[in-house]
Amino acid sequence: MSTPAVDQILESALRLDAQQRAALADRLLASLEELDEEESERLWASEAERRLLEYQAGRARAIPSQEVAAKVERLLR
Repeated sequence: MSTPAVDQILESALRLDAQQRAALADRLLASLEELDEEESERLWASEAERRLLEYQAGRARAIPSQEVAAKVERLLR
């Protein structure tokens, strides 16, 4: 979700050096681990709905599971 406030924060964050951005990313990810199960489920449902709408609007494409599995295999080698 993009809002003017989020865009402004992102713009500022991208001006940080790589080490500072990594530390910020680590803290943001850690904050998501603190969500309770209900909030986590709500966020995942919202994301799934967003992705479905993107697909239905033609702005995203489906990828066959075999293709995904092959890519994962290549990446893990």
